[in-house]
Amino acid sequence: MKLIKKGILFILLTTSLVSGKVYAQKTLIDVAIDSAAILIGEQTVLHLTVTTDKDRPVQIVIPNDTLMTGVEVLNLSKPDSVDIENNRLLIKQDVLITSFDSSLYLLPPLKVIDGLDTIYSNQVALKVSTIPVNADKPEEFNDIKDIWKPPFVLADYYPIIYGVLLTLFLICVIAYVIKRLRSKKSLIPFKKPEPKLPPHEQAIKELDEIKQQKLWQQGRNKEYYTLITETLRKYVVERFGVNAMEMTSAEILDVLRDEADAKPVFNNLKQILQLSDYVKFAKMHPLPDENDLSMTNAYTFINQTIRVEEVATPEAEKAEEVPGEKNDSNIMKEEK
Repeated sequence: MKLIKKGILFILLTTSLVSGKVYAQKTLIDVAIDSAAILIGEQTVLHLTVTTDKDRPVQIVIPNDTLMTGVEVLNLSKPDSVDIENNRLLIKQDVLITSFDSSLYLLPPLKVIDGLDTIYSNQVALKVSTIPVNADKPEEFNDIKDIWKPPFVLADYYPIIYGVLLTLFLICVIAYVIKRLRSKKSLIPFKKPEPKLPPHEQAIKELDEIKQQKLWQQGRNKEYYTLITETLRKYVVERFGVNAMEMTSAEILDVLRDEADAKPVFNNLKQILQLSDYVKFAKMHPLPDENDLSMTNAYTFINQTIRVEEVATPEAEKAEEVPGEKNDSNIMKEEK
């Protein structure tokens, strides 16, 4: 008899422990609301809390856009889970809602799917009120939210900036044009390029400049003869068509030796080139008379080799035509 009683007591105790353990491990869901009364267009937050076993897969079901007719879902936060005691897991998630219809809403319960079971949350109420309006004073109407100032974006002001810069540019252009016209000057400030001088005039001009520098009087013999020979080489290139800039003094003399126009002053050029080589390569110091002679010979060579271009003048053309006319008239007389 005692053995039977002990067996029954053991069975009852085991059943009680198992049923208590099963009840303790059940998934729970709870919903709380921040504000149960809002105005049309205002927002409030539903706080969803789910308690379940750590290793038990559960699925929280929340509508994405509409919680019920008249209540809209604006945003769902990401679930945040925290480990708690007894190998349990606490999951929290917020639901941002709003409504644009005044009414008293009993929000539908949210649910969690736990395997084959569906667990529903408690229900909360939401009261949405209209904004009191005094129709007799329309100036007292206000927006639900204050007006937000847009952020400063520089690109929004580009048209204004470009417009101001363009206006300033046009003002400067107009002022410049008026100033040039009043002073009777050309609107284009750039100078016209000077016409190129004939080879002999350019060479004489350069020799005059070298002479005014008085280089050999300062002991700068090498620079003096270098400038003179460069001037002569450029003149020879233009006058005789010889690439004198790339030739030695001996090569230049060999080429011009047989030139008919250069023969009368060939020795003048020879004196300059040979003495210049002595000064530049042998570091010779010529006497003052030799320096003056080199400059004189340079002038002489250029002046004696100027190319004479015959230009037909109107008087010459008439003179040529008159004899022709006389001849024609004579022929006519003879034929008669």
